[in-house]
Amino acid sequence: MTTPQRPGTTSRPWLSRAVKQGFGEQAPHPMYTPEFAKDPHAAYIQWRSAHGSLAPVELAPGVPATLVLGHSTALQILNDETHFPADPRAWQPSVPSGCPILPMMEWRPNALRSSGYAHQRYRAANVAAIETVDQHKMRAVLEQMAVPLINEFCTGGGAAPRTMASAELLGQYIYPLVYQMLAFVLGFDADTNEQVGLGMAMMFDAAADAEAGGALMVTALDEHIQRKRAQPGDDITSHLIASSDLSTEELIHQLVTLQGAGSEPLAHLISGTLMLMLTDERFAGDLLGGSLSTRDALDEVLFTNPPLANYCITYPPQPTLIDKVWLPANQPVVISMAASNTDPAIHSDRFDQFGNRAHLAWGAGPHRCPAQHLGYQVATDAIDNLLDALPELQLAVSVEELTWRPGPFHRALESLPVRFPASAPLPLPLSFPE
Repeated sequence: MTTPQRPGTTSRPWLSRAVKQGFGEQAPHPMYTPEFAKDPHAAYIQWRSAHGSLAPVELAPGVPATLVLGHSTALQILNDETHFPADPRAWQPSVPSGCPILPMMEWRPNALRSSGYAHQRYRAANVAAIETVDQHKMRAVLEQMAVPLINEFCTGGGAAPRTMASAELLGQYIYPLVYQMLAFVLGFDADTNEQVGLGMAMMFDAAADAEAGGALMVTALDEHIQRKRAQPGDDITSHLIASSDLSTEELIHQLVTLQGAGSEPLAHLISGTLMLMLTDERFAGDLLGGSLSTRDALDEVLFTNPPLANYCITYPPQPTLIDKVWLPANQPVVISMAASNTDPAIHSDRFDQFGNRAHLAWGAGPHRCPAQHLGYQVATDAIDNLLDALPELQLAVSVEELTWRPGPFHRALESLPVRFPASAPLPLPLSFPE
């Protein structure tokens, strides 16, 4: 999939509008550069040393924000919806429509971007629909989808067994599997899945036209909802329509949230976990022995390299004092889950033990992710199906050669090339009985 080239800074006349409220004359740190994407943890350490638990940053050129680096501060903010609401409407007019990150932050009538009663109403509808998902059936469906994808590359194009074959897992396995699973859970047909997937990828990609991606996605979801009203099924969309009083616009934006949370972040949770399991001796050396599980590896990634590394955005409606810093009114406050999880103030041996799940990768407080159990299951099953089929999988390049996509919010690999002994195609699993 090709995307437009990143526009030059000369095409953005609003770049000079950076505001240094809350931190005096301290220059904000850019979070949109390839340098930040290459080693964000080094940046977090530097910023924590210079500023403490709150650092001035730029999410895009000329878009200031406060990044929360401290674990206790993050929890305080995430649990205080009164002083830190998630509604961006007072901030939004200050940002021009050409801002590349606006589609990821703008107000939508959904649970993610609402507070108070509106948030409770949207969240209740989402939770009720999510709870209808049959996890047993979902596991069987994932295997039916995973095996044909693996068979497309496991033979190495007809190479004899034991000949080394190769694949690029993000493009050939992870992305198609995640989007096929989302289509199953949300009830998308193939055309809707393709259009919504393209739109969501454009919104996450710093080099793409995010505004056009958002418009493409909304149009596809509108058409999808009309089809489901006429022919409902056993899927989240149909249950949202049947069990709530949400308007078409509100339904669209619940699906935007569900699609956004279940697509790019989930794909990069899987890719990041596979990278860890293939390269870190604590996992790679013990995988065959069974002392460490895929769930251990997932939680390690969610602690140290969560795919949605910086998000959970709030907008204090008035100047707010926290950790001896006056945060300006109506300016984004972004939680760094990656930095908060590794905050030295709370880090101890307890946080280094395998099986610990006290990370903030799923958020906390009233906006905590309601579908984390589904995310864990899809990620675990996607990885286990692949490693069961190709147990001698190994990274095809050194870790240092892997590149990370720039952007203030995600922690996402550009690609995940692997090599392995070619094998015969897997037998196709039986269909799940209706």
